[in-house]
Amino acid sequence: MSEAEQIPASASEAAASAVLDALNATDSNGTEALNATAKFVATPEGTALAYGSLVFMALLPIFFGALRSVTCSKSKNAADMPETITSRDAARFPIIASCTLFGLYLFFKVFSQEYINLLLSVYFFVLGVLALSHTMSPLMSRVFPASFPNKQYQLLFTQGSGESKEEIVNYEFDTKNLVCLLISSVVGVWYLLKKHWIANNLFGLAFALNGVELLHLNNVSTGCILLGGLFIYDVFWVFGTNVMVTVAKSFEAPIKLVFPQDLLEKGLEASNFAMLGLGDIVIPGIFIALLLRFDVSLNKNSRTYFYSSFLAYIFGLGLTIFVMHTFKHAQPALLYLVPACVGFPVIIALFKGELTEMFRYEESSEETKEEATESEKKDQ
Repeated sequence: MSEAEQIPASASEAAASAVLDALNATDSNGTEALNATAKFVATPEGTALAYGSLVFMALLPIFFGALRSVTCSKSKNAADMPETITSRDAARFPIIASCTLFGLYLFFKVFSQEYINLLLSVYFFVLGVLALSHTMSPLMSRVFPASFPNKQYQLLFTQGSGESKEEIVNYEFDTKNLVCLLISSVVGVWYLLKKHWIANNLFGLAFALNGVELLHLNNVSTGCILLGGLFIYDVFWVFGTNVMVTVAKSFEAPIKLVFPQDLLEKGLEASNFAMLGLGDIVIPGIFIALLLRFDVSLNKNSRTYFYSSFLAYIFGLGLTIFVMHTFKHAQPALLYLVPACVGFPVIIALFKGELTEMFRYEESSEETKEEATESEKKDQ
């Protein structure tokens, strides 16, 4: 990434959480040399359009992912069950992310970058198709008319027989889901063949939205542990070493949102990109989604904590861009996003006298819910 223009990425948690960490200081200018000595210089209009578009795109998966996380937390469909992050998971994640990042760094140093990226392209093609299909599914349910012949299907894999039989996979879907899968596959082939930035963004938005929707923190304390750990992780790997920048420049996968700074000059064929890593969206996003579910649990018809943290995210991301351009140096986005997204809601809770209630709020994991249900049945 050029030091003059950059939005760094942070640790990530979307469909392939460990791999997303590779993009923590992405090249926001994405520039290639116009000749052997000169680099592309974006116009003020092009820069403003690119950064404004990135901020807008970052807000979409956080807002809609948080809304969908409320429905997801009440779902009984196995395909929509959230993955609960506990305090132990949160404490281990920065360590695992660091090991993964350094492992990728060594891989790119030892093995051919071309073959590694080919393997990652196929891997993210499969993940992207599934993520985009899941993202589109609720929309398709509204688009198709009621008269549409929507047949139900079930994919079931079991192990053993008789009383010892156990389910390995039990996935229910319908005709509308198959249509979503077909459309997503077309986008996937487009990305695989052309690596077009629009296809990249469709996959990136799908990854981010699914991450915010399906990754649930079990309480606010866990969220603080996760964000605090990744705050240190982000600062260390961006300021302390060149590992993150090296991996980011070598890594080709739809784990970032991009927008061309030369769109006004070259149209859709533009090639000089501003970038934002998905980690800077998903990590704060799952905390903001938790606060929305906390708002819902209060039963006050108010979304105070959700909107305050959402506005704090906008402020933090804007501050990252401002500091980056002022000092002409790469900035770890979580350095600004974490204090903003955690601090704003905590201050509001303190003034409203709900701080204790906020930190006592607990979301049960699916295993805990099942154990509680079984316990109730035994009591009856």
